[in-house]
Amino acid sequence: MTKVTVVGAGNVGATCADVLAYREIAEEIVLVDIKEGVAEGKALDIWQKAPINVYDSRTIGSTNDYSKTAGSDVVVITSGLPRKPGMTRDDLIETNAGIVKMVTENVIKHSPDAIIIIVSNPLDVMTYQAHITSKKPKTQVMGMAGILDTARYRAFLAEELNISPKEIQAILMGGHGDTMVPLPRYTTVAGIPVTELIAKDKLDAIIERTKFGGGELVKLMGTSAWYAPGSAAAQMVESIVKNQKRVFPVCIKLDGEYGIDDCYLGVPVILGKNGIEKVIELDLNNEEKALLEVSRTHVKEVMAVLDKLSAN
Repeated sequence: MTKVTVVGAGNVGATCADVLAYREIAEEIVLVDIKEGVAEGKALDIWQKAPINVYDSRTIGSTNDYSKTAGSDVVVITSGLPRKPGMTRDDLIETNAGIVKMVTENVIKHSPDAIIIIVSNPLDVMTYQAHITSKKPKTQVMGMAGILDTARYRAFLAEELNISPKEIQAILMGGHGDTMVPLPRYTTVAGIPVTELIAKDKLDAIIERTKFGGGELVKLMGTSAWYAPGSAAAQMVESIVKNQKRVFPVCIKLDGEYGIDDCYLGVPVILGKNGIEKVIELDLNNEEKALLEVSRTHVKEVMAVLDKLSAN
């Protein structure tokens, strides 16, 4: 039986569980949360619409009982607090690193062979935390950010070109946030380079909007996004569970790839039943390399904050 656990039954986690069930990606989906009754209620709600939307995936909720997650093939971790007024970046890292560490320990205890996908923020450093806590191979602990970022990029391009987003393929690299590195050179519309269809100034504006896509939604809603992030995590699960070997930008630890060591960055990978089957190394030009270096420097600074906290 295929089993997937989603830890964190907030908007992102619940959306991920819903997509997993609706698309019948796993036979059993376990939703876990620390708040009494929330995971049970949302799992029950998802199960009750199975007759309406016609799917068989069974959803089960649990308040902090990780025994129900035993034997999971994939675990998605969305747990963590949003940054609150007056909270520094270091405060956020310390709080969420503690949460991700605790969750990872519980996950590994009951599902030692599970592949772990991190959605918690700050994404890159939380992937680092989960990796060192789990002691699993780097191919089995990864962060979801690139699929979300490319989805926003593609959606904005589709809007500008007035075409279906299905026709657009894109890749981006680097950290999650304003130092991400969209790659117009590797962006195509039905095989046509996007640079032939959109003027440079408009393309640059779309890239900037993509970099701050999360912030745009926070300004509009007063909270962070959930439909697209939850769906993006579910898409990663699907590629693993079904061994689709799809190519996605995924946050992993780099050990020499792109000339970068000991840093968690988004890069294109092949995602299959073993997790990351292969890291794809693109032949970046000098401008792209320089942007990736800026992103690497930023992520290493955040990683250093976690290292300092762990040492205390």
